[in-house]
Amino acid sequence: MKKMKMAPSFLFFIFLLVTEMSSSSSANSFVDGKYKTNLLTVGSSSSSPSPPKSLLVATPVDEGEYPVVMLLHGYLLENAFYSQLMLHVSSHGFIVIAPQLYSFAGPDTTEEIKSTVEVMDWLSNGLKHFLPAQVTPNLSKFALSGHSRGGKTTFAVALRKFGYSSSLKISALIGIDPVDGAGKGKQTPPPVLTYQPDSFDLDKMPVLVIGSGLGETGANLFLPPCAPAGVNHRDFFQECQAPAWHFVAKDYGHMDMLNDDTGGMGRVLIFCVRMVNREYRSQELKFKKQTFLFTTFNSLENSLKN
Repeated sequence: MKKMKMAPSFLFFIFLLVTEMSSSSSANSFVDGKYKTNLLTVGSSSSSPSPPKSLLVATPVDEGEYPVVMLLHGYLLENAFYSQLMLHVSSHGFIVIAPQLYSFAGPDTTEEIKSTVEVMDWLSNGLKHFLPAQVTPNLSKFALSGHSRGGKTTFAVALRKFGYSSSLKISALIGIDPVDGAGKGKQTPPPVLTYQPDSFDLDKMPVLVIGSGLGETGANLFLPPCAPAGVNHRDFFQECQAPAWHFVAKDYGHMDMLNDDTGGMGRVLIFCVRMVNREYRSQELKFKKQTFLFTTFNSLENSLKN
C-alpha cells in the first residue's frame, strides 16, 4: 500500500530498481552486497570527540563515500541485537549507526528524543574520527530509522515539535513496526499519533512504514500484543503525507528483525511472537529496507544532478 503523490524521479527509480531486481536472480536481494564490512563499537567515554551515547557502527571497509543510516532500538533492547541487519544493509553501501539510548526506561520517551538529536548533531564532526581512514560518511544522504518504541522516537525527532531538533537534515524516514503505547487512549508520553489522517508534516520527506502481521496478536491470554491495534504501523502510516510506503509482513512477529541469536535475552523476546521460518522473514525484511534506501538515495542524487 502506498500514497501516490510522489515526484516523477522517485517513481522512476522505483521502476528502475524493481526492473533490475526482477531481471536477475531474486536471491541477489537477500544475500550480502559487494562491500566488505566491519562492526565497530564506539563508547561514550572514547577519546574525543566521544559520542553522547555508545554506538554500534556497521561500515563498509572499501574506500569510498557512503550514505548514513541511524537505527534506534526497541524498548529494553540492545543495539547489538540488530547487528545482523546492520551488517547486511552496510554490505550494500551504507554506514549504519545504532546508539544505545538507554538500558532501562519508563514510559516517557522525551529523553530518547533528546539523546537521538544529540547523537545526530555529533555525527557531522565526530563520526569520521572513528571510521576507517578510507571511508567517508555522506551526511547529505542521512536516513533515520527505528524499531518499535524506537520507531516512535524516529517520527518524534523528524516532526521537530517536542522541544528538540537537529541541524542535520533527514533525507528519509523508516519506521519498523513503530509503537506509540499500549493502545488507543494509552499512548506513552509524549504522544506522537494524532489520529488525524495526513497530519504528519515532514516536508515531503520519503517515509517507509514496515508492519508485522503478528505484532497485533498477544503471545497468549496473559501476554499482551507488542504492537497493539490503535498505536501501531497502520496508524503511523495513516498520518504520513506522501511520499509514503506501507509494507505489512503478515507472518512476522514484532521481534523478527532481531538477530537469530540474541544471547539469551529472553526477558523481552518471550513476550512477542516470532515466526517459524526465520530465514525467509529475515531476507524479506532486509530486502524491503535496502530497496527503500537504494530508491530514496538514488532519487536524491538524481534531483541534485538536475
